Amino acid sequence: MKKTLAAVAVFLSATAAQAEYPEKPIEVIVGYSAGGGTDVMARTVAQFLEKELGDGASVVVKNMPGAGGQIGFTEVAKAAPDGYTLGTFNLPAALALTKDRDADYKVNSFTYLANFVEDPNTVVVAASSEFQSLGELLDAAKAEPGAITVGLSSLGGNDHFSANMIAAASGAEFTLVPFKGASMARTAIMGGHVAAGTMALSQTTSFGDDLRVLAVLADERSPFSPDVPTAKELGLDVEMSSLRGIVGPAGMDQAVAERLRAALSAVNENPEFQKMMADQGNPMVFMVGDDFAATSAAQDSVAAKIWEETPWK
Repeated sequence: MKKTLAAVAVFLSATAAQAEYPEKPIEVIVGYSAGGGTDVMARTVAQFLEKELGDGASVVVKNMPGAGGQIGFTEVAKAAPDGYTLGTFNLPAALALTKDRDADYKVNSFTYLANFVEDPNTVVVAASSEFQSLGELLDAAKAEPGAITVGLSSLGGNDHFSANMIAAASGAEFTLVPFKGASMARTAIMGGHVAAGTMALSQTTSFGDDLRVLAVLADERSPFSPDVPTAKELGLDVEMSSLRGIVGPAGMDQAVAERLRAALSAVNENPEFQKMMADQGNPMVFMVGDDFAATSAAQDSVAAKIWEETPWK
C-alpha cells in the first residue's frame, strides 16, 4: 500500500510539474552569430514552440558565439536542468570540439529533445571541372596520391570527416585544404583553386551554375537535388551530414522533457513550419528523444575514431 501511494505521489508530482511548465521565459542558447543557419533555425523553431506550449509561453533566442560554438554548448551543459535553458546542438561540430581541446561537456552532458535539420554533405567540383563523376575524381586521386586537393570549410567538422571517410572507403588519397568558413572554400572550388570540395548540400543549392555536385553523402537522394546520386549508389558506404537540433542540460525533469518533446513534435508536424523550413533551404530529418541521443553517440564515435587516426590539431 505504501509503495502504491508513493507511486501515485510521484505521478501527481510529475503531472503538476508538466502542467505548470513553463512559468517563465525559456531561453534557447545559440553558439553562433545571429543570421547564420543555426540561428535562423532556432528562431523559426522558437516562434512555433511558443504557440505549442500555449498560455502565453515565451521562448527567447540568445546568441553566444565563440570558440566554434563551444561557448554556447558549454552554457547549456552547465545550466540548471529545469527546462528554462535550452540550446541548439550541431553535429558533428559540438562533439568534435571535445576531441581537440579541453571541453566542459561531453556526449552525455545533454538531454536530447529533438533534431530538425540533417543537411547531408556532398562532393563537389567547379562546373568547369574536367571531372564529370565521383568515379573520375577518385580514379585521378588513386592514380596520383595526394595530387587531388579537396577544399574544406575547416578541420574537425563534417566537411573534414566526409573527406576522410570518402578516402578510407575508396582507397583514394587527397590533400586536404582547410579554409576559414564554407564561403571561402566554395569560392576556391568554383575558381578551380582546389580540385574538389566537400560541403553541406544547402551550401551548394544556390550555386548550380558554378558548382557540379558529384554525390550526396546520405542514405537516399535529396529532394533539393534529386538528380544527384548518393555515394552508396556509387559503391561507397559513406554517410555524413550536419545536424541541427534542440537539447537541454542532462538530468532534466522527465515530465518537463516529455512536455518539450511533445511540443517540438507538434512544431515539426505543422505545415506552416515545414514550408518555412523548406523555403530556408533546410533539409529536414526529425528525430526525437532516444533516436536523437543515439545519433549523437554515433557521431561522437566517428569523431573519436578520426581524431585517433588523423588528429587535426
